[in-house]
Amino acid sequence: MNLQSSSSNPNFLKLRFTKGFLRALMRIYRHRSKSSSSPREISQRYRRIKLAADASMALAVGSRRLWSRAVLWRIRNQVRNRHVFVKRVSSHAIKKRAQKKKEEQYHLAYDDQENKLRKLVPGGAAMDICSLLDEASHYINCLTTQVKMMRRIAEICS
Repeated sequence: MNLQSSSSNPNFLKLRFTKGFLRALMRIYRHRSKSSSSPREISQRYRRIKLAADASMALAVGSRRLWSRAVLWRIRNQVRNRHVFVKRVSSHAIKKRAQKKKEEQYHLAYDDQENKLRKLVPGGAAMDICSLLDEASHYINCLTTQVKMMRRIAEICS
């Protein structure tokens, strides 16, 4: 079975996602904090698991889909930039954030359905409408598979 035909096979995708996700979960488990679980540690663990699920799903699909490339690009940039910025909140930043939120609410009220879909599909901003619908359909199928597999893993582990 070649890679092209196997990557569109749902069972192949489930297997690749599950293997990658379980490996990532094991890495997260091995590097967890030995101290009690504070709310901050729980939040960090949640983000790591979400990141692992997204990366596993995108890697299982491969680079043929634009949304998977966008997800992997976003993850790589988050990891690279994590050490660059030190989070400091100033009063100016708070005011700027409040202004931006007002502007977003204004724009959301007038956004059409196409733009809403573009925001939901990773990499959707750069696609024409036909590609966007195709990628959205594939992305939804992959998210559904991801949820099913994560539920199965949770059932087995509990």
